[in-house]
Amino acid sequence: MYQPISIHNIPSAVWGPSSEKVILAVHGNLSSKTDTPIRLLAETAVQKGYQVLSFDLPEHGDRKKEPTLCKVQNCVSEWRQIIEYAQKNWKDISLFANSIGAYFSLVAFSDLLFQQALFLSPVLDMLEIINGIMSAFQISEQELFQKQTIPTPIGQTLYWDYYCYVKEHPVSRWNTPTWILSGGKDTLCSIQTLQSFVRQYHCSLTLSPESEHYFHTKYDLFVLENWFNHII
Repeated sequence: MYQPISIHNIPSAVWGPSSEKVILAVHGNLSSKTDTPIRLLAETAVQKGYQVLSFDLPEHGDRKKEPTLCKVQNCVSEWRQIIEYAQKNWKDISLFANSIGAYFSLVAFSDLLFQQALFLSPVLDMLEIINGIMSAFQISEQELFQKQTIPTPIGQTLYWDYYCYVKEHPVSRWNTPTWILSGGKDTLCSIQTLQSFVRQYHCSLTLSPESEHYFHTKYDLFVLENWFNHII
């Protein structure tokens, strides 16, 4: 079980009894601070002497009615408060991030050195994804600039300011020892992008051949739980 807390009005949760070690857990899109991967993380981490600190991204969990949009620039601003809270309350801080949470973490925490980082199905190149959506629906950069906001048929809304921030803040620095679990059938992050990141930052990569981007089947969760037990 977890203790609900609020960090500068950001709904958060602390899992496990008091410890000097914590894993900061960042969920993915359409998820929350108490989703299944974070619950499985907490079950393993607490047994190994860690606490887990998770929190809701804008537009997710207990923040669905808030006006703040889930844009990378908003998360970078908010997460300064999250990491300050963690640094005040724990001696050793590790990181777990899922999907888009990994991309946000790479941008927000590029100057930090965690004890270790665990990435599940990480989004590593947001510009590649945005350009892919723009190409698929024949949206030009000029059109996005003129309209500022463009909804797409796949439910993803494109924002000019988000697009500009992504272009101006490429992932170019990451010093934390990192372990990655990704699905062999993941279509959101190409294998080329994944392998390039692994080589550049000397990460340890585990591929689950039959898994897709979203780890949710009984098999996926079995693989995830075993991975946690091996890595943490």
